[in-house]
Amino acid sequence: MTYNPFAVLGLPARPDLTDEQVHAAWYAVATATHPDRSDGGDRERYAAASAAFAALRSPWARSEAYADLIAATPPATTPTARAVSRPQVAAVLVSARLLPARVRHGRPLRLAARALAAVVLALLTVRAGVGGPVTAAMVTGLVVWLVLTVRADLAPPPGR
Repeated sequence: MTYNPFAVLGLPARPDLTDEQVHAAWYAVATATHPDRSDGGDRERYAAASAAFAALRSPWARSEAYADLIAATPPATTPTARAVSRPQVAAVLVSARLLPARVRHGRPLRLAARALAAVVLALLTVRAGVGGPVTAAMVTGLVVWLVLTVRADLAPPPGR
């Protein structure tokens, strides 16, 4: 069972709760369960409410707790293999068509310098003659580096 700090405070599991909503929920539970009450309170429930309040104190913490809940929730159905639909193919084609404009409006010189550095380092690696898996790993690493960092040099796509 996944720990749910939202449920402990009686709140809906939403990351957009305000600080005031979280504090009010904690205060209601804390006043009803505090160990200093004349009836002795409920130490376990008070401790759980205090821990939940600490976990949900800031907006960032609430979003993290919400993400943890979503990640722990099993999917309603089992995933099945599906074919790539035509809209997905069309989106890839549109993205490819916009690539020259994104390069032109982004940082083309920096992108060219990155690509040149990757090519030169790959050639030096191949030329070093080590061969085998080491060379393949180095060239693959350079390609992965270029692919992962190229986005910073492109202009954002239209509509973003």
